[in-house]
Amino acid sequence: MGKEIIKVDHVSMKFNLSQEKVDSIKEYVIKFLKREIKYDEFWALNDISFSMKKGERLGILGLNGAGKSTLLKVIAGVFKPTEGKVTRHGVLAPMLELGAGFDMQYTGAENIYLYGSVLGYSKAFIDERYDEIVEFSELKKFIDVPLKNYSSGMRARLGFSIATVVEPDILILDEVLSVGDAKFRKKSEKKVMDMFDKGVTVLFVSHSLEQVERLCNKAMILEHGSMLEYGDIGKVADAYRKIIE
Repeated sequence: MGKEIIKVDHVSMKFNLSQEKVDSIKEYVIKFLKREIKYDEFWALNDISFSMKKGERLGILGLNGAGKSTLLKVIAGVFKPTEGKVTRHGVLAPMLELGAGFDMQYTGAENIYLYGSVLGYSKAFIDERYDEIVEFSELKKFIDVPLKNYSSGMRARLGFSIATVVEPDILILDEVLSVGDAKFRKKSEKKVMDMFDKGVTVLFVSHSLEQVERLCNKAMILEHGSMLEYGDIGKVADAYRKIIE
């Protein structure tokens, strides 16, 4: 354990939810003049601060709508926080909505290059690792088939295989260890464990407290965008059990 690799400093994230759905400019003007348009401000994260050292594995717990995925997206750089800032050091592999960068019209093979470039890999790097990606995904027979003919489990397997081919410094996992069948889940968990052994810093969202306890040494509880608890896994897991019981 050494230097600080992630620092989240007073981060808040606001979304505007327009309550009225407006279909045309004319309708908008009429509703605006009649004062019928209200903007609903929704704070998904409220003043979150914490830091992580190299090799720490943080499990983020909370009920649906607590802000867990939003926090991961802010740390991964997908969202810019409304307030506060995030500092990161090193290569980051975000495993958020696996395969969100896929194009359904293209084949599995084409999507390896496409998604790889979304994750910032060069063509040369993908050429070198292409066979490894296909082999891990167990999709060799389907690699030249368009993705629209894949099941969601197959797409997730391909996404996982592409995202884990790097050796990142920071790994962000959002519910991804629940993809595919039991055999693939076991294999993907082992792959992530191997990364842990290399001292990767991990942020992990899972609905399974048991899985968080098995994989993480730190944990956080989020509730309605605010941090209730942060610290060693044992203490936070006990607090979380009281909330969900």
